[in-house]
Amino acid sequence: MKVTFDVECTPDEARRFLGLPDVAPMQEALMKELENQMRENMRSLDPETMLKTWLPATMQGWGEVQKMFWNQMGGMNKTGPSASSSSSKSSSSASSSEKNAAKK
Repeated sequence: MKVTFDVECTPDEARRFLGLPDVAPMQEALMKELENQMRENMRSLDPETMLKTWLPATMQGWGEVQKMFWNQMGGMNKTGPSASSSSSKSSSSASSSEKNAAKK
């Protein structure tokens, strides 16, 4: 034998019927308190302090961000695009020294 009951009610009515506590007032109070704390923290933080808080502690400034960016862009030296131009200069001077050695 199989019996099926279809009950149409709202979640609030089901909660009361099952004897569960009404947590809506407590949740509203906690959300208001959380919102107040977040607003106080946002007022006390200036943009520089917020960035220091959000960025990892190992980053010592925008120079580190730039180095990380250039490293991620593939094959660039840690010092950025200026290093690639200096490395091309050193490779051209090396090739000219090889040419001089070949002439001798």
